[in-house]
Amino acid sequence: MLKQPGRNGKSLPRNRGALAQAHRHILAQVADGSLPAGAPLSEVALAEQLGVSRTPVREAIGQLVAEGILQKTHRGAVVIEPTRQDIIELYELREAVEVYAIGKVAEARVSARFLESLDALVEAVRESASVLKKSGQKALEGEALQKFIQCDLQFHTLLLQAGGNGRMLKILDSTRLLLRVFTLRRQYHTVKLLNEVYRFHRGVLDAVAAGQRDQAMRLLGEHIRLSLDERLAECVFSN
Repeated sequence: MLKQPGRNGKSLPRNRGALAQAHRHILAQVADGSLPAGAPLSEVALAEQLGVSRTPVREAIGQLVAEGILQKTHRGAVVIEPTRQDIIELYELREAVEVYAIGKVAEARVSARFLESLDALVEAVRESASVLKKSGQKALEGEALQKFIQCDLQFHTLLLQAGGNGRMLKILDSTRLLLRVFTLRRQYHTVKLLNEVYRFHRGVLDAVAAGQRDQAMRLLGEHIRLSLDERLAECVFSN
């Protein structure tokens, strides 16, 4: 098998890059809704899209099955269909990790520059609510929705990064992807919901800036639990 240079001067199989490419490609399609929950995957179609053989695509699918993103069927693999308990457990994991991390961040008293970055993300949520209200639409759609989702995720991610625990961040990255997979079919980001997100994000940020550990942990925990209730209310379960 042909090989290419890897890290530390070692040689790696040439199809290692194709495997990583296929893994990223499938994840991206799942995350943006191109492959919604329940959608079957075609090794042939994916291989053609990427210009690679079916082998790295098959291996990438196997990895994603092991990671809980896909599920094996007698015909191949499909994007996993969630149960109510799946989402509850994922949110419980998210709450346990994020609330612990925010306590560490509040105690550490982060820099003014870092707080400015978080403040910009908080204000972007308020701006999204204002734009939506002026538009007369019932909920965010398209590019505006994606912008809000990115601001929301980045706010939580930056707070986790400030906690300094890389393992926690890795866990939450995986959890957030699964939550997006599970809820892409129905997402209603109304003015009321956006204002609620803004209120919690602003409260959490103000508590962090003031070094109010207990307040930051309480608000973030409440925010995540309310988010769980909303997700469960908007999802339709097949079991």
